[in-house]
Amino acid sequence: MTSESFGRRERGEQFELCDQSVLKRENAYTGRYLVLLDPQEGKRGMEALRSRAGVPGAEQVRGAEAESAVRILEEPDVSALFPDLGVAVVGVAPDQREALVTAAQEESSIIAAEPERLVYISTITDQSREVTGYYPTYRSDEDVLERHTTAAMAAALGSAWDESDHTWGLQAVRANHCRLTGQGVMVAVLDTGVDTNHPDLAARIAGTASFVPGQSVQDGNGHGTHCIGTAAGPADPQQRPRYGVAPEARILAGKVLSNQGSGSDGQILAGISWALSQGARVISMSLGAPVSPGQLFSPVFETVAQRVVAAGTLIVAAAGNDSGPVNHPANCPSILAVAALGKALHVAPFSCRGQSLAGAEINIAAPGVEVRSAWPMPQVYKTISGTSMATPHVAGIVALLAQMEPGATAPELKKRLISGAYRLPQPPENVGAGLGQTP
Repeated sequence: MTSESFGRRERGEQFELCDQSVLKRENAYTGRYLVLLDPQEGKRGMEALRSRAGVPGAEQVRGAEAESAVRILEEPDVSALFPDLGVAVVGVAPDQREALVTAAQEESSIIAAEPERLVYISTITDQSREVTGYYPTYRSDEDVLERHTTAAMAAALGSAWDESDHTWGLQAVRANHCRLTGQGVMVAVLDTGVDTNHPDLAARIAGTASFVPGQSVQDGNGHGTHCIGTAAGPADPQQRPRYGVAPEARILAGKVLSNQGSGSDGQILAGISWALSQGARVISMSLGAPVSPGQLFSPVFETVAQRVVAAGTLIVAAAGNDSGPVNHPANCPSILAVAALGKALHVAPFSCRGQSLAGAEINIAAPGVEVRSAWPMPQVYKTISGTSMATPHVAGIVALLAQMEPGATAPELKKRLISGAYRLPQPPENVGAGLGQTP
């Protein structure tokens, strides 16, 4: 999330959106369309759009072809086809939009078509102390007693965490007690890029790509660097405390949001395609667009997520910070929606809530208030809040699970993540299965 003062007050708290330069608007669109194709008949579908709606010819972009994706997305008279995902991003004249929709409905090789959205970072800056309120207790299950006893004790601390050696977030998810490191696992963070010269991160960046026209992967915002640090910051950072969940995971930094904190569905799809081509086991997306109550998920993103899961990769995404329904694309059934918790392990007031709709639920929760992590030089570190901060905690946990069971399928990783969560005495629509825990 981005833009002007959020101005929301709840329990005596006030939060501000961290980026003042981009105004977030509900249901903002680019004018282009996302077209979901039958993987076996994509050429026929694109030809139908060209002949019946004047859609420009499509240029194929494979996952590793980052520069091609940037160029095509920048040119309104060229369509980008991502064959690895079975999706095209097409430009169409305003007077031809009805023809495009009609063609999509009538052509069997086209599964769905929908307007391309604008998306934004999901971060806020906390300007006040939290009000503690919920004090969970551990479950009695003998096999998880020790692990959840620690979480219960942590809850009683409220805001009084000792963060001299590990951030409160790492302690809450028990990363400080986990011997796994994420070694050999690729973690992709699709965001505002990364500070490629950051002393804690530079040596472990396995790949970078920018899908933002005119901007390099270098992070001119800070949001991406912060999220990458939380997921995979080192065990021994330049300055304590440690803040990374999976300290030996390999980092893939895909820039799908500009330095101003905004991007588009097409840029996200390009980043997903690239991350798959690089071998990512988990894709972390701390971004989104708001949805209205009762609004259904995107069929294009849901099908893409299903295809990603079938390829062995999980996608985790921020639930959103407007305290309304779970944002796009986290509201897709095959994408894990992550809520933000405060230091007393209660849901943050800004964190979006689930709806009684397919996919619109919260799946899991993680630390998202006053989270310290990496920040572009020369600042090096910064403490900020949001469901953006909760999401990479979960991505790091998935990386540890993938290291523990290299042969696990994506559904198996999801099952282990959800079943291992620490149950919280709050409604599932707020916190899902509960607080994510390292294995």
